[in-house]
This record gives sequence, C-alpha cells and structure tokens, in this order.
Amino acid sequence: MRMLYTGYQAWNDMLAPARFGAQVALGVRDKLGPAADGPMYRRMFALMDIFQGAKLTHKRPAYAIGSVRSGNAEVTVREEILLDMPFGTLLHFAKDEVETPQPRVLVVAPMSGHFATLLRSTVATLLRDHDVYITDWKNARDVPLSAGRFGFDDYVDYVIHFFQELGPGAHLLSVCQPCVPALAAVALMSEDKDPSTPRSMTLMGGPIDTRVSPTVVNDLANEKPIDWFEKNLISVVPFRYAGRGREVYPGFLQLSAFMSMNLERHGAQHRELYQLLADGKDVEAQRIKDFYEEYFAVLDMTKEFYLETVDMVFQRTLLAKGELMHRERKVDPGLIRKTALLTVEGEKDDVCAVGQTAAAHHLCSGLRPHLKRHHLQPGVGHYGVFSGSKWEKQVYPQVRNMILSMN
Repeated sequence: MRMLYTGYQAWNDMLAPARFGAQVALGVRDKLGPAADGPMYRRMFALMDIFQGAKLTHKRPAYAIGSVRSGNAEVTVREEILLDMPFGTLLHFAKDEVETPQPRVLVVAPMSGHFATLLRSTVATLLRDHDVYITDWKNARDVPLSAGRFGFDDYVDYVIHFFQELGPGAHLLSVCQPCVPALAAVALMSEDKDPSTPRSMTLMGGPIDTRVSPTVVNDLANEKPIDWFEKNLISVVPFRYAGRGREVYPGFLQLSAFMSMNLERHGAQHRELYQLLADGKDVEAQRIKDFYEEYFAVLDMTKEFYLETVDMVFQRTLLAKGELMHRERKVDPGLIRKTALLTVEGEKDDVCAVGQTAAAHHLCSGLRPHLKRHHLQPGVGHYGVFSGSKWEKQVYPQVRNMILSMN
C-alpha cells in the first residue's frame, strides 16, 4: 500500500485532459447563450458539469466569510494568521468595526480527512457574538519531512500553545474527533494552573467514550488490529509534493470510507444534481455543488496521528478508562476545576452516538454541578450538530449562553 498514493496520482493525471475538455466545453456553453438552452444540450452539459466537478482537490477552500451580522450592524470579516506552525496555523477572523470586546473562542477543528473549512457555517454563526479563532490544519503532504513528526501528543501541544498565544479568558469549542485531545489539553493546563486555561469548553459530537452505543465507525475501527491499518491504509507522499516521502493516511482513502457508509445518499444527491442542471435550475443545483466542492477537498493526515488516534481513542479508549498518557504524564480530567463544560449530541448521530460525548461529565468529576451542562439536539445527525438551521436556532443559543455565563 506504500505506493497507493502514486497510483492514485497517476489515475488523476490520466483523467485530467478529459476534465479539462469538459471544462472548456462548459465555457463554450456559457458563450452560446440561448442556443445552448435546448433540452438535449442541457442534459449533455449537465453530464459534463458533474464529471468535471466530481474530482478531489487537495488545497484548503476559502472560508469566504466576508461579513457577518453582529449586533445591529453588518461588519467586515478578514482573516489574519496569528501564529504559523509547521502543521497548522492559529487563524483569526477579525472584525474591525466591533467596538465592544466580545468573548474569544478557539474552534478546535477535526484533523480527519477534511480541512477546517468544513466548519465554515459553525464559524460564521459564532462570529455574530464572539471573537473567533480556529485551528487551521495543514495538509500533511505539503509539510516537509524536516518539520518532523506530528502525533496525538503534538496535537494536544498545539491546542495548549494556541491557548497560551490567546492568553487568559478564552473559550474552547471542539467538534467531533478532536474532543479527546482538546479535553486532554484542558486537563493538563488545569493541572498546571496555566492562566491561559479556557474558561469554558464545548464538546460537540466527539468520541470521548466510544464504548457507549458503538456506531459503524466505531465497529470499523475495532474489527482489525492496529498493524492492519498501518499495512493497508498508510501510503507515501509522491515526489512532486513538499512532503515527499512522508508517510500519511491519504485524504482520498478517508473520503472513500465516509462515502461508502452512505453510497445510496451520495448517489441520490448526484442524480438530483444532474436533473436540476438538466432542468436549468441552477440556483438549486449550486447548493449541492457547493457542498461537494467542500466535501471533495481532502487533507492527508500524518501516519502517526492517524494510527495513534485509532489506537488510543477508538480501540483502547484510554481517556475514558483513565489511562491516557501525554508525554509520559497521566491525563486526569478530574483535575479540571474552573473550566465549565457543555456537551452537545445529535439524536441521530451515526458517527458519535448519543452518550459518547456526554461521557465527559463523568470524567470531569472535579467540576461542580453548576459548571456542567448537556444538550441533546432532537432530529439531527452528526453534521446537524454544528451546521444547518437547527445548529443556528437551537444548538447555538446553548453554546452562546454557556460562554456568556463564564466570560
């Protein structure tokens, strides 16, 4: 499997001329005007549109949050890099027109095959009332070998370092996979009495204890020994990229695994996309195209981070058992005394089932009851926890109220 990446790249190179041809044809269509509006032409161009769009990209898409409604005004948002490190940056969504200081929130994004832009709507909603930062992870294939390794402990270190850069008084919001390292970071900072320890932590749809109501994702992670994952899923970055020679879990494999869980749904979405394009309903079609443009933007994870996450979080559930170590130091969430905890779960979440995130309450035994809250959102799956109308109207108010209560 070490040469799988090279084979994938060769296949992409072979398809590139055909995709370019489809793109050129679509450009011609745009110049034809009404002449290209017949049913036969629309069907033909719809197929070309889907073909040239059904490709993976490996560069972070734009967040494209130009402005947000904050208070009674529409304010401009600009991105600025506060801290640039080899495997990720601390990115700030600055709002210059806001005169009254707002609570600072660090969004700890997943490193699980997609870029942090997958949380675009999460960030946009938070920006209404908060000063927002995000862990903007880099694609491992673009990180030179000279930068060294990046494993689970390094992820925890990055979270701690980012909070220390922000200084006292910030808040944490973590989505999905990083809930475990994020909770570990807060536990270590609390034990050290670090003044930059976040005032609150919101854990959303995260695998704190995957022994609770195991999902298909959990079953897949446990049906093979860890050496199987290394032998069958780890590949080497080809020579043409900056990270040449680095061993990674390629994003295209992660995406394949995700899509295989819902093949029928993705097939139905593309059939609907074709029909919308063929019927000339471009606005409705664009919504589906925008989703897949983001979904098909993939990020490679380092071998060590992927294997350690599978082993420590999903197979041995070390944090839940009280056995997680960070650089030979035990991680004890029971030592968290002042950082308020909010856990959020989706009723229909098939990635992190109900109860897996709420397990954090038992682990944070040192927190007084008034510093613990849990929200179960009815009618949503995994993505509905942090994006969509129910996130904005029902989940977000819970998050906002927690942060305000501790600010």
